[in-house]
Amino acid sequence: MMRSLFSGVSGLKNHQTRMDVIGNNISNVNTTGFKSARATFTDMLSQTLSGAAAPSDNLGGVNPKQIGLGSSVGAVETLFTNGSVQSTGKNTDLCLSSENALFILNTTTGTAYTRNGTFEFDADGNYVQAGNGYFVQGWMGQNGTIDTGAAVTNITIPSGKTMGPAASATATYSNNLNSEVPTITTVTGGNPAGTASVTNPVTLKLSDGSSVTMTSGKYAAGESLPMVTTLTVYDTLGTKHDISIYFKLTSKSSTTGNTWQVAVTTDGSSSTTIDEPDGSTTTVAMTPTNLQFDTDGKAQTGSGTTTLTLTNGARGTQTLALDFSALTQYASSNTIAGVADGNAAGTLSSISIDKSGVITGTYTNGKKQAEAQVALQRFTNPAGLTKVGDSLYEDSNNAGKSGEPNTAAAIGATITPAALEMSNVDVADQFTDMIVTQRGFQSNSKIITVSDEMLETLINMKR
Repeated sequence: MMRSLFSGVSGLKNHQTRMDVIGNNISNVNTTGFKSARATFTDMLSQTLSGAAAPSDNLGGVNPKQIGLGSSVGAVETLFTNGSVQSTGKNTDLCLSSENALFILNTTTGTAYTRNGTFEFDADGNYVQAGNGYFVQGWMGQNGTIDTGAAVTNITIPSGKTMGPAASATATYSNNLNSEVPTITTVTGGNPAGTASVTNPVTLKLSDGSSVTMTSGKYAAGESLPMVTTLTVYDTLGTKHDISIYFKLTSKSSTTGNTWQVAVTTDGSSSTTIDEPDGSTTTVAMTPTNLQFDTDGKAQTGSGTTTLTLTNGARGTQTLALDFSALTQYASSNTIAGVADGNAAGTLSSISIDKSGVITGTYTNGKKQAEAQVALQRFTNPAGLTKVGDSLYEDSNNAGKSGEPNTAAAIGATITPAALEMSNVDVADQFTDMIVTQRGFQSNSKIITVSDEMLETLINMKR
């Protein structure tokens, strides 16, 4: 009878523990990134009154006689299922979707891990967790390149960060040159013949029947009118220069394909001078080059090198390589466009974060570059992590830390920017468990009450 008293007491204690777990779950129903827990029971040691007996020729087998001595808390487990994604509209908030990965924080006492992605930039540009200022860990970019094999560090992107200028070195032309562009059939005027000026204009008759009068340039029958494209390039100071590149069809062949000439002037000369807005001059020089297409309209040969001679304080001579290999020549509209590398100086104006945790900066010069990437830590048994409060976890001997910090893509996780992970507590489940726990507690209290009454009856027998 005393055994039942102790069994009832153990049941009361265990159900109180389970109620504590349920209470903590419900208390954190709206805690960002919270992971619910559950308490499970096991039976305690049983007292054996008699052991089991094997069957014999005369008697069958006998099972053991055992009386249990109550229950104990077998485990309090953390359930690392994903919570729902809640949009916040704050672009520095991050929601992590993975059942075995966490964000990494550098705290005042060392490294901690969290699923609470309420991050922001502080006054010094440090990417930190709001409320405690712990540093978010990741990899910093160098000129737009991120080495995720390096050690993780604090992510710092200062407000007002500047991007230095980069001089243009290459330009690539793409899209189409119209193979059916009208050609010149008759040239009238000019001095010498075909060379136009204001005082000696040239009248041209084209193959489509139209006529045009030109006051500059050099023209010949069988060629097209020059088509101008504007190429924006930057010098070493980041100053923008708009240079004109002219394309004209010079010959047609059904055997070898069509030939176009590329030059920096309309008359085919090798240089021209540009008056810049600051009063300086830029000399643009390029030997006219022939661009050969095959009979299928694909570019075969032809490239050019443009030399800029500057007087604005930038590096005096700058060379720009022109690549025409991506051009086509079909019977379609002229859509040719050239894009040069390089950029002016710029100031960081905004940042964005993608699903892999890459933080991209947008600058006032229109350029974008990767500034940093958020690192994650994978655990084979995240339920084995130790809770240390403030929605933080620390590593333990049973967490199964899996290698070094890695990217979301490598771990198989997804990061949702401008969102937070909600608590994974299911209130309906918790209320159901609360009812079951309450009934279990009441039942165990009844065991104590009945056992006490039985003891009282036994004591009263002496009277």
